[in-house]
Amino acid sequence: MLSHVDAKGQPAMVNVGEKPVTKRTAHAVAVVMLPAELAALLKDGEINTKKGPVFHTAVLAGVMGVKRTSELIPLCHPLPLEDCQIEIKPDLTHREVTIHCRVQTHAKTGVEMEALTGATVAALALYDMGKSVSPGIVIHEIRLMEKTGGKTDYNAADTADY
Repeated sequence: MLSHVDAKGQPAMVNVGEKPVTKRTAHAVAVVMLPAELAALLKDGEINTKKGPVFHTAVLAGVMGVKRTSELIPLCHPLPLEDCQIEIKPDLTHREVTIHCRVQTHAKTGVEMEALTGATVAALALYDMGKSVSPGIVIHEIRLMEKTGGKTDYNAADTADY
């Protein structure tokens, strides 16, 4: 049964009232494919646009996304975040940028949605910053890589679900 559906099949926030507070971590990635023209501009590192430096702006957008996850995803609990790290790794030989978002808290529920939201919002900011060069940017992978805490841990490297 899905966790966010009640016995009547209606959307419902999960009751975490009786769950213990534990350390929760999550690591998500988003992979962005760049058109050749944009990759060429970024090959020498950070570029500045009218909106600011591309990678720095994407990092800040990702952190803001993490902090606002419960406002964007209807059934997410607001969480006391302890740490959020956004790392952008360009691989311009392959015209890709991988965005890593790592989040930590001590809470009754996990931070997977926060990590996924942070990586996604950072990718969208990268798109926004580069679309004037080419709107052919593709965000082609957003996924949870790892989560710890709660009932079960998860590591994408241990699964072959797809």
